Amino acid sequence: MDQLHHMELNLPPDIWRPFAQQRWAIRCPAGYLIYLQNTAATCFYYLKSGQVKSFIQSSDGGERVLNLYQEGSLFGEASFFDELPRVSSAVAMTPCELVPIDRELLSREFAAHPELALAMMKYLARTVRLLSDQVDQMAFRPARWRVARFLTVNADGNGQVSCPQEEIAATISVSRVTVSRILNQLAREGLISWATARCRF
Repeated sequence: MDQLHHMELNLPPDIWRPFAQQRWAIRCPAGYLIYLQNTAATCFYYLKSGQVKSFIQSSDGGERVLNLYQEGSLFGEASFFDELPRVSSAVAMTPCELVPIDRELLSREFAAHPELALAMMKYLARTVRLLSDQVDQMAFRPARWRVARFLTVNADGNGQVSCPQEEIAATISVSRVTVSRILNQLAREGLISWATARCRF
């Protein structure tokens, strides 16, 4: 799933920072399970630093990556707002600082910063759009297109992607072997360099 970019939403990069000004951040190590699928959503989170992965798990243990969240993102908000059990789990990929946002904090910040309410609506609408796009990719797009799109969307300002091949495979619903084959093809064609394609692979 493509990451939510503030520029695409016409939002300032630090739009959610007010949520972090009234509460201490929770520090957690890499591998920490932040919340679990099918549990109650009493809050959502502002990611002050680090990287978080959201994923769904099937009854037979299969995993499907939904998104990789970077510093400055919100996550876990959908189930919080509809007051139903969480549809996914979230785990810290790196050491993280998280600010839990409950209804008390949300109401206070909306009252102090009314622009946050409209920004939140845009953010939620964008989430729905990205989910629709993900369904389109799984149903209709070839594997090479999915890999290329993942690299393009998730590249940082230096054009590098820091993500294991397993995570790419899980995110775009193809096998790791297929991802490796396509990355090799793209490198042979001069479309990517190993510095970009294999960063932390």
